[in-house]
Amino acid sequence: MSDLSEKKCIPCEGGIPAFDISEIHKYLKKVDGWDVKNDENKNYFLLKEFKFNNFLESQDFVNKICTIAEAESHHPDISFGWGYAKVKIFTHAIKGLAESDFILAAKIDKAS
Repeated sequence: MSDLSEKKCIPCEGGIPAFDISEIHKYLKKVDGWDVKNDENKNYFLLKEFKFNNFLESQDFVNKICTIAEAESHHPDISFGWGYAKVKIFTHAIKGLAESDFILAAKIDKAS
């Protein structure tokens, strides 16, 4: 499989199953430092916290993520503050993870 950061996210409108845990672990090996979590409904998502030296560095990184997200038409949940940014990625339409989630994670890693 090619480098995920070189691929393009494919918009998902549902109708496909979310990755199962074995598929998630296969893709998790291709991204750096992302955790797989699940919510109260047992839907999986990717989560990673990035550390910075100050608020402006955090904000600059979040702005980079926003540019990537718009270009990919795939939008993560982001929270940030002084010295950190937390990014949560999943495909809303399937309430879980698909290849595009890992593609976005790889692109975000490349921007960090």
